[in-house]
Amino acid sequence: MFINQGAIRSFVGLLLFFMLSLQGLTPAQQFSYTYKLENGASQAQGSNEVEKILIVNDTIWLATSKGLSKSEDYGQTWINYYRHEAFGEEGISAIAYHNGTIWAATWHLENAAGSSVPFGTGLRYSRDGGKTWVTVEQPVDDPGDSSVTYGINNLRALPVTVGHNNFVYDIAFTGETVWIACFAGGLRKSDDMGKTWKRVVLPPDYLDSIKPSDQLNFSLQPVAGKFGSESYLNHRVFSLLALDDSTIYVGTAGGINKSVDGGVSWTKFNHTNQSKPISGNFILELAHNRADNSIWAATWRAEGSSEYYGLSVSFDGEKNWETYLVDQKVLGIDFKYYNNGSYDVFAATEDGLFRSDDRLNNWIAAPRIYDSNTGVGTNYITRRFRCVNVYQKNNNTDVWIGSLDGLIKYNDTDNNWGGNWKVFIASQKLESDNSTYAFPNPFSPDNEIVRIKYNLNKPAEVTIRVFDFGMNLVKTIIQNAPRNLQGDQFEVWNGRDEAGNFVPNGVYFYRIDKGGDGEPLFGKIMVLR
Repeated sequence: MFINQGAIRSFVGLLLFFMLSLQGLTPAQQFSYTYKLENGASQAQGSNEVEKILIVNDTIWLATSKGLSKSEDYGQTWINYYRHEAFGEEGISAIAYHNGTIWAATWHLENAAGSSVPFGTGLRYSRDGGKTWVTVEQPVDDPGDSSVTYGINNLRALPVTVGHNNFVYDIAFTGETVWIACFAGGLRKSDDMGKTWKRVVLPPDYLDSIKPSDQLNFSLQPVAGKFGSESYLNHRVFSLLALDDSTIYVGTAGGINKSVDGGVSWTKFNHTNQSKPISGNFILELAHNRADNSIWAATWRAEGSSEYYGLSVSFDGEKNWETYLVDQKVLGIDFKYYNNGSYDVFAATEDGLFRSDDRLNNWIAAPRIYDSNTGVGTNYITRRFRCVNVYQKNNNTDVWIGSLDGLIKYNDTDNNWGGNWKVFIASQKLESDNSTYAFPNPFSPDNEIVRIKYNLNKPAEVTIRVFDFGMNLVKTIIQNAPRNLQGDQFEVWNGRDEAGNFVPNGVYFYRIDKGGDGEPLFGKIMVLR
């Protein structure tokens, strides 16, 4: 089985190569232990690559490529857990909150068979707001764990013995049960705060439902392994949604699975088993709209030629689905609620932000983002958004958006993107007012931009040019551009030359002229595709 690589969500701008065999590598052991952290406040979040946003009682939690970040003053200052003892240098792939406990899942990239693959390193949870953390290692199986009991059946089950391609995409809760979506590790649950985990059986690709009294004969096998080339897209789990103590939805590479009995029996909805189906079987996000009890899904193309990207929604208990934002690769979904029972929908996609009112006839794309207080965002070129979180309090609505290029807050004062924007950029301080640097550095133009940071003591017309190693002009980024705000400035380069072509790998130099204000500034950028 093969998933369209273009449909696979990336972390840190890299595609995740999921099809690597999990056999023959050293097993990881399961145990938990506690760390205590001492933290200082930072003026910025830990990374500009923001995958998930969670807001709990005015405290903002971010899952980023450089660890977990927390703000207790609504974004004014941040506590960053990157390189702290509990998290090390791990990235964060999922965050969740339940009954006073914050959960975060960790991961990193490792080289295996010549490719970079995601390696899951487990979860952390804190019951005291992030002061102390308990670490739970990534759930893995013993090599002999080759079967699982489901009702009257004893099914074969591929033992997932390593963290390669086995990391937590999503976390959900029913009662005191913790559920995790682990791609190659499948769907797992724990009733004892992660001390032990159970594998959960979902229907194979060729069955639309299962219950414990069925006579079944298939393998629980997300990827090819010791049982041969057989594997099931519906056993590769990516997203979760729990509505109450017994109702849970599970998004896989094979569709949407629903259980109303706490994960015992399952019904599957996919692109081919309904008259009005979801657009695609690869489910990267699930959301519940409490205004009308509808279920929403980010539905990507997985395998079938008739599948397509979109935002699928069911208003009638999953009997029928409507699809909006056709051909958009949706990654985040949330809602703004009004007192009269109506709502707006917000969607974060790989190609922009969109919103619609509850009639869903028109979807309005967000304009280019500009922070009028700092000037950041004038050349904000990203269209790759990862998540969206709508926070409503005291008749005020803020829409928080994560992207590959920064954290964004939009204060929603109308229904046509007419509110105010604030852009949070993580960057180190300049050594002086007459210094500059570029970040990330090196950078890959295939999936990111490079920012050039400098300072202005007074408004000026600024010119920035990029040169190759032989000091030949490659690109004029801006020329005599008015910059009317004092303080730190950011300009961006997408790694293309004047003809619009990507530049070759190598070292490049940039020059900043600040309208005759002192000597020009110089910096270096390394391009590595």
